[in-house]
Amino acid sequence: MSRWGMVADLRRCVGCQTCSSACRHANATPPGVMWRRVVDMEAGDYPDVRRAFVPVGCNHCDDPPCTKACPSTATKKRADGIVTQDYDVCIGCGYCILACPYQARGKIAEPVAAYAEHGRIASEEARFDPRTIGVAQKCTFCVDRIDEGLAQGLTPGVDPEASPACVNACLARALTFGDLDDPVSTVSVLLARTPSFRMHEDLGTGPNIHYLWDHGT
Repeated sequence: MSRWGMVADLRRCVGCQTCSSACRHANATPPGVMWRRVVDMEAGDYPDVRRAFVPVGCNHCDDPPCTKACPSTATKKRADGIVTQDYDVCIGCGYCILACPYQARGKIAEPVAAYAEHGRIASEEARFDPRTIGVAQKCTFCVDRIDEGLAQGLTPGVDPEASPACVNACLARALTFGDLDDPVSTVSVLLARTPSFRMHEDLGTGPNIHYLWDHGT
């Protein structure tokens, strides 16, 4: 069984936010909801100041606290490591939002339009999903693309049609997706040869987004 994960190379990320835009386009998320964000961080003191752009989102943890907090079983972890969210089962209590240490979940109480005074434009109307109102939502690693790709014999992380939209869109090729349990996958090779860290790893959640960073900070 595969265990899907992502590698973000902070040495390459330029903070262009193209991954965020691609995620919004692929998942039709409303204004104010960001499944893939890029955090702009600075460290050090003048004149020795360093800057890094950090893509963040759901880490699809090995031991996700959101699944334990969910009273309705709407949040589940698949055998391949992807943490899913069932809008039809979610009761909107928000416990998973509070439990997530990565601030990767959110919800909206009512439909929101990009240009509120004019209402939803045609593209927003066509892609509006009423099931997402009042319930928790999050990154799913574009699980529909992964499942459809696998059904066609494609390889996630190799074939764009079977890979997350954010990875496909990354202009700097800072994002890589693949099977962490496959020693010859691109993600495994990158992690084997480059120093890396995981966000809030000390909490014991087992996050599956790894960050490459070899600048000694």
